[in-house]
Amino acid sequence: MINFEEIVGLKVVTSGAHILGEVKGVRIDTTTWAIKYLNVKLTGESAETLGMKKRFGSSKICVPVGMIQAVAHVVTLNKSITELESDQTITECKD
Repeated sequence: MINFEEIVGLKVVTSGAHILGEVKGVRIDTTTWAIKYLNVKLTGESAETLGMKKRFGSSKICVPVGMIQAVAHVVTLNKSITELESDQTITECKD
């Protein structure tokens, strides 16, 4: 089991080894107390590729935990950056 504090700050990498960004937090379903999404601060290149507007220097997206393939020194997703471009479950996180 991994503690929440251990994943904040980890790099997020797609299945094609593209550095998507960094974990900044999580979204929790307070009914079940399950983590539903990772809040990921995108790199400039990723924000541009995904068509996210950069506000005040960064963009954040909510990545469903079902897309996580592995967590070690980085969080690895089971989708490529190309697949994320067309994925309707990826949304911009509003703080």
